[in-house]
Amino acid sequence: MLYNQYRIYIMFIKRGIFVIAKVIGYSLTGLIGVPVDVEVDVNNGLPAFDIVGLADTSVKEAKERVRSAIKNSGFNVPTKRITANFAPADLKKEGSLFDLPLAIGVLIATEQLVIDKCEYVIIGELSLDGTVRRVNGVLPIIISAIKDGFNKFIIPKGNEKEASYIEGATCYSFNTLREVVEHLSGLNETKPVEKRSYNIEDKERSYDSDLSFIKGQKVAKRALEVAVSGGHNILFVGAPGTGKTMLAKCIPTIMPDMTFSEALETTKIHSVSGFIKENEGIIYNRPFRSPHHTATTVSMTGGGSSIRPGEISLAHNGVLFLDEMPEYSRSTLEALRQPLEDGEISISRASSRVTYPANFMLCGSMNPCPCGNYGSETKECRCSPSQIAKYKAKISGPLLDRIDIQIHVDEVKYGELITDEKAETSAEVRKRVNRTRLIQKERFKNDGINTNSDMGEKQIKKYCKLSDECETILKNAYTSLGLSPRARSRIIKVARTIADMELYDEIKPQHVLEAIAYRQT
Repeated sequence: MLYNQYRIYIMFIKRGIFVIAKVIGYSLTGLIGVPVDVEVDVNNGLPAFDIVGLADTSVKEAKERVRSAIKNSGFNVPTKRITANFAPADLKKEGSLFDLPLAIGVLIATEQLVIDKCEYVIIGELSLDGTVRRVNGVLPIIISAIKDGFNKFIIPKGNEKEASYIEGATCYSFNTLREVVEHLSGLNETKPVEKRSYNIEDKERSYDSDLSFIKGQKVAKRALEVAVSGGHNILFVGAPGTGKTMLAKCIPTIMPDMTFSEALETTKIHSVSGFIKENEGIIYNRPFRSPHHTATTVSMTGGGSSIRPGEISLAHNGVLFLDEMPEYSRSTLEALRQPLEDGEISISRASSRVTYPANFMLCGSMNPCPCGNYGSETKECRCSPSQIAKYKAKISGPLLDRIDIQIHVDEVKYGELITDEKAETSAEVRKRVNRTRLIQKERFKNDGINTNSDMGEKQIKKYCKLSDECETILKNAYTSLGLSPRARSRIIKVARTIADMELYDEIKPQHVLEAIAYRQT
C-alpha cells in the first residue's frame, strides 16, 4: 500500500488567468519512501476537479472530500477548472492522506492562503466538515522524510503520540483544516507536539497468563525458557489438554524488553497496517500473533493489491503462534521457510516488489496423532500407523528442520494439579531471560545480530567452539538420529544458549546433550 507524505514548496506562477501550486512529497512502497510531486492548477474553463497521475479510487475520491471540507471550513471552492497531477505518473498512488495536502494546494492556488514558502510535510485525511482524521503510516512517513532532510510536519491530532517519539522531527498536530490554514498564515501559530521518551521501565504490564498457573510440565517450561532466551523456534507435541496452548500464551510474559530501535521498527509495521491505537503511540510489548488455521498464504506472508504486511511481519520482534500446526494448509506452512531463514519476506507483484522485516520466533503445537492419544498412558489411540504417518507428514521435513526445539508435553498427574508447591512466576523467569539476552547482545555487538538463533556459520565457528567430547556426542547423535547439517547447526545454537543461561563461556557436554534431547519428539 502506498502512503504519501508531503513537504510543500509553493511556487506561484501567475500568467494572466491561472495559478499553479507545486507540491513536493513522498509515497511509501512498503516501508520505503518514494518522492511524489503534486501540482495543482486552477484555470478558467468549465467547472471541474480532475486528478491525474495513476491515482486509485480512494485518491480520486479525495476531490469530493476536499471540495466539501474547503466549503464547510469557511473558504470558497472556485467555479473554475481544477487539475491536480501526482507525479511520477508510473507510480500508483493509494490512500486517503492526500486530502489535507491537496486542500492546502487548492487554497494556495486560489490565493485564499497566501504564504511565501511552506516548509512542512503535510499528512492527513479530511472529513466533509473539515475535520482532520488520523491516518495510517505516519511513523514510517516521518522517518523516511527525515532521512531526506525534512524536519517539520503537519499531522492529524490523532497521530501526535505516534510522532512524538521520533527524534529530529518537529510536528504540529491539528483537528481541522481551518486550524492548519491559520497556522500556515501566521494568524494562530500552534506549538509543536511535545517529545516523549521511550522508557520501558515505566510501562506497566498486565497478562492473563503466567507460568505459575501451569502445574507440572517442568521439562516443557525449561524448554520454553531456553527457546525465549535464545530466540529459538519451538514446537510442543502432546495430547489434547496437556497445556500446550497455555505454555505458548505464557511466552509474552517472559519475553525480554524491547529496545527503542526494536520498538520503532515494530511500530512502523503496525502503523502501516493501521493497528496503532490513538492512545498508544508506540508498541512497548513484543507482538504475539496467533492466526486461525484457516488463514490464507497471503494473509500470513503479506500481499494483496496494496501489498500489506502479513502475520509474519506483524510478529516481527515477537512471536508467531500456530496452534495445531497440521491443520494449516501445506502451502501456508511452506511459505514460512524462507522468512525463518532470512528474517524478512519479499513480496513480488507485476507492478512492484516490497520487502518487509519478519524476524520472529515461531511457536507451534500439535497432537502426536489425529485422535491425540498416541503414547498416552491412560487413553487408547485409535489411529492406524498410516494415519499417524500421514498426520505428521503435514509438517514437512524442511520446516521441522528449522524448528530448533521440539519438545513432548507429558500428561499432568492429578497430584500435580492439587499440590501446594509454589511454582516459579513469569516475572522471575523473565529476569533470567533478560540476563541471557544481555550476554548475547554484548557478544554480537559487532556482528549485526541480537540472538543466538540469528547466528550464521561464521558466528558459530567463532563463538561455539566445541571440545572433542562435545564433538563426539554430536557425531553420534548426527548418525543415530539421521540429522541434517542444518539440524546440527541448530543444536549447537541451542547448546550455546543453554551455556549462556548457566553463565558458561564455553559449551559443555551437558549443554550439547540437553540440546539434542530437544529434537527427539
